[in-house]
Amino acid sequence: MTRAVQTVSVLLLVSSLYLMLYLGLVPLNEIVQIQIIPVLPFYALISFACYLLARLGLAIFTFNDVPEAHAELQEEIEQAKVELRRGNVEVD
Repeated sequence: MTRAVQTVSVLLLVSSLYLMLYLGLVPLNEIVQIQIIPVLPFYALISFACYLLARLGLAIFTFNDVPEAHAELQEEIEQAKVELRRGNVEVD
């Protein structure tokens, strides 16, 4: 099963469960049915956004510097300058 098919099936399952709760097919307390069930999608959206922001913040916080890559890039820049000078191109 591909990831797209898996994602679509999970979304269909969650949306059908929510629709069952929203339409009252599952008997719940009246307060839950009127005050909580209608705002569940907004809470889910906000929770998902918070999760993504936390994940982004953690990725930025644990971002590793790579001094080897910096040195390799500097060598490539110097090599490119030499090749350009051989081709009669002015380089700073």
